[in-house]
Amino acid sequence: MLFLSEDDVRPLLTMDAALAAVEAVFRDRATGIAQNIPRGRAKTDDVMLHLLGGAADGMVGYKAYSTAKGGANFYIGLFDGVSGEPLVLMQADVLGQMRTGAASGIATKYLARSNARVVGLFGTGKQAKTQAWAVSRVREIQRIRVYSRSEENRQAFAAEMAPICGCEIEPVARPEDAVTGCDIVITATASKTPVFDGALLEPGAHLNVVGSNYLTKAEIDVETVRRANVIAVDDIDQAKLEAGDFVAALAEGVLSWSNVQNLGDIIAGLRPGRGSEGDVTLFKSLGLGIEDVATAAVVYRLAMAKGVGRSMAF
Repeated sequence: MLFLSEDDVRPLLTMDAALAAVEAVFRDRATGIAQNIPRGRAKTDDVMLHLLGGAADGMVGYKAYSTAKGGANFYIGLFDGVSGEPLVLMQADVLGQMRTGAASGIATKYLARSNARVVGLFGTGKQAKTQAWAVSRVREIQRIRVYSRSEENRQAFAAEMAPICGCEIEPVARPEDAVTGCDIVITATASKTPVFDGALLEPGAHLNVVGSNYLTKAEIDVETVRRANVIAVDDIDQAKLEAGDFVAALAEGVLSWSNVQNLGDIIAGLRPGRGSEGDVTLFKSLGLGIEDVATAAVVYRLAMAKGVGRSMAF
């Protein structure tokens, strides 16, 4: 069995590889090839354990991570899909950031207007970085307007990510400046309450809503949901358990689950996506076990081909 550290994973996993893996597994989920296990949680007074997994790309696997005041620890384990033999245990913080960014990238590929050029981004943390990176790989982005409450963080984000994204990154001091005039709006924050006014969204805008996977947290308001002509999630069953961004809209009758579709069904051509240039489209990302398994499978095969990692004997 192989062990891969974060330092092993980081140089092996490119954004293009993550995008390809996530797109394929979404399609496989829609056609019944991949199977997802929604996230479960258990906790002590001080630590929460999160477990998710599935079957994808000829392998079965899980992601397990713990969160506490001192930080988080992420691991993925893969097993051979034929023999059941354990193949690899890998640290998965970097991988999780990459696959989450890739999911939004694929949603943008299928739902955003082809001529989308300006991105508004809420957040400057690790998840925000891969969001910007992924979207810049699927559209010819010219400018990213990034907002967070810290001017220092905004400036640092712009300096780091501009060469990676290949476009201008403009730090903005007001939330509305990351919405008005933007073709794509991304929320990747830890906020428990909406970060912008949905009335400000431009006609034809696409949204990637990423930050919350708890029913008690919402980055978008009811007006944003009301204006969305197309609403997609990575998995409806998991969204019913975790999509806090929809709670208020469901309670007010603005949204019903019959109006929500799986992104994989759009990718596979089973459901329509954007209907017109003026449609507002919304992707609510929660993070699936099959995204982790499919992306980890890519990393594992590359590691084996390049002789990366160390063997663990039993």
